[in-house]
Amino acid sequence: MTSVLLFADAIKSFPKEYYTIKDPQKQKEEFVKILYPLILQAEKKIQKERAFAENFFTKLERGDIVTPAEQEKLKRLAKKYRIKSLYDKEAYRKRIDTIPVSLVLAQASIESNWGKSRFAREANNLFGEWTWGKRGIVPKNRAPGKTHKIRIFDSLEGSVASYMRNLNRHWAYSEFREARYLARKSGKPFNGFIAAGYLTRYSELREKYTQMVKETIAKNDWSLYDSGDEASPSMELGSEMAMLSKRLYLAQQF
Repeated sequence: MTSVLLFADAIKSFPKEYYTIKDPQKQKEEFVKILYPLILQAEKKIQKERAFAENFFTKLERGDIVTPAEQEKLKRLAKKYRIKSLYDKEAYRKRIDTIPVSLVLAQASIESNWGKSRFAREANNLFGEWTWGKRGIVPKNRAPGKTHKIRIFDSLEGSVASYMRNLNRHWAYSEFREARYLARKSGKPFNGFIAAGYLTRYSELREKYTQMVKETIAKNDWSLYDSGDEASPSMELGSEMAMLSKRLYLAQQF
């Protein structure tokens, strides 16, 4: 079977061909091939926002002129990331930062059942995000009196971006952000395995859920994506991407 589309801008939902894959391992590999470029694309946007905030405060501290356009952009970032004090530099550093790739992959695979859940198919919702707005899917087993719906996304890319924004600004994940901030400040690693331990509020399963995330990362060797060196998987948007499982990845090294 030919490989599923691998371009970040070429896919809005899991293609029909994905659901015809019978081999579980092959389907897992295709799952990552589809999501990995979308993750990198979302991370790149966050990196640009972080760089802007850093440059803004550098200019401010040097006494350089800050333009009205730059002020407005900072206000938009503060609103997006729910930063209460506009000139709180450390708040931007804590909230505008990337998410370990292995963590994104693990949570997406768990929450969407490898893209096969009803919500992934019908709503492009990979992370089980809720909404209380008009647009959403009512869960079949929603408890009486509950009003939440499963949020609908126009694309998988939108789901990935929303998930990252959620981790970066929701009060429930303040411990996650604090741990990431301190790790970056001290030069220590903050990979998906470590990050998972700070997400007990993501699921009603609490510690059992974080253990599931860690086991998923370990089982699939996704820590490769967090190594941050030349040996980690990489890709160029707009060109075909190879190797996304450890087996495929290692095969390229010889």
